[in-house]
Amino acid sequence: MDFPPRAACASVRLATRDDAEALRAVYAPYVETPVTFDTAAPSPAEFAARMDNAMPTHPCLVLEQDGRVVGFAYAHAQASRAAYRWNAELSVYLEQGATGRGWGRVLYDALLKLLRAQGVKSAYGLVTVPNAASERLHEGFGFQRCWVQPHAGWKTGSWHDVAWYVKELAPFDDDPADPVPFDELARTRADLVQQVLADANAALGHRVDNEGDRNAAAANPAFAERRP
Repeated sequence: MDFPPRAACASVRLATRDDAEALRAVYAPYVETPVTFDTAAPSPAEFAARMDNAMPTHPCLVLEQDGRVVGFAYAHAQASRAAYRWNAELSVYLEQGATGRGWGRVLYDALLKLLRAQGVKSAYGLVTVPNAASERLHEGFGFQRCWVQPHAGWKTGSWHDVAWYVKELAPFDDDPADPVPFDELARTRADLVQQVLADANAALGHRVDNEGDRNAAAANPAFAERRP
């Protein structure tokens, strides 16, 4: 008897510094494309330093498939000067085999929930265009394309434009409280953080179940007829 292909088991969790090399391995192939404006893959020390700089203040999430890191998503300060501190910029990177399954959307949704809980007012996504998948991702979450930066960078033999997407996460009141650093939120509101992760894992599980059903139906048409 032929069994249908097994759907991959996927899960999401908070990143730790020990994940630096696995995350760097996911990121490095994108350096050969215009998706990122890095022109050389960061060294292990450089990538670890980036994580050290971002993780105390903003969330970083790891996507695992069958226990192996296949993607990550993180937020960081949109700009360095103090008055920008209510803004955050988001990024998501997946291995090629992990794309097209909606997993990036699950990671982005969790990031936005955590940023909102921190008190961040605006989330930004910068997209080298054209990039249909990333543009759909941002538009699906209600991001607005606020402008396109023409000829933003030269890479892979040509100039590339960058679209700036923005999403309002909270009202812009006249006396805003400072955003809570993520390490503090994770310590003082561990229940909230764990609930966001639980919701993300439930969403991943739903997508994996659907993928398993599709695999089973493709392998055995009678399977599809038995499903409610």
